[in-house]
Amino acid sequence: MSGPLNITTTVAGAELAVLSIVGDLDVRTSDAFRDHVVAAVDGGHRHLVLDLAAVPFCDSSGLNALVHIHRHVTAAGGSVVLAAAPDRLVRMLTLTGVHRLLPLHLTARDALDALGPRAAAHPADEPA
Repeated sequence: MSGPLNITTTVAGAELAVLSIVGDLDVRTSDAFRDHVVAAVDGGHRHLVLDLAAVPFCDSSGLNALVHIHRHVTAAGGSVVLAAAPDRLVRMLTLTGVHRLLPLHLTARDALDALGPRAAAHPADEPA
C-alpha cells in the first residue's frame, strides 16, 4: 500500500527545475505525479531533473507516468533526466528500455551538469 507522494520543486534556472520525489510511484500516486510534472513544464520549466532518490517502489503505472512525462516534455521542446534512482528502479528502466528515453545520472548535481548547456540556452539568447 502506498503512502502519500511528496514532490518538492527547486528552480535551478529560468527554464530548469529539479523535482525531488518522495514516496512510491504506483497506481495510487502515478496520476498525481504525472500531473504535477506536466504542470511544472506548462509553467515554464521545460528542462527537468527528476530526483528519484526517495522513491522506494515503482510499478508499471509509475513507469507509464515517466514515459508520458518524457513525451510531454519533448513536445514542449524541453528535456528531462533522472537522478539518483534506486537500484531496483534502474533495473526496471534498463530492462524496459526506458533508460534510452530518460537518461540516468548518479546524482541530481550530475544531472544538472548534463542538462546545463541545453537548459541554459533560451530562444531569446540565440542569434537571429
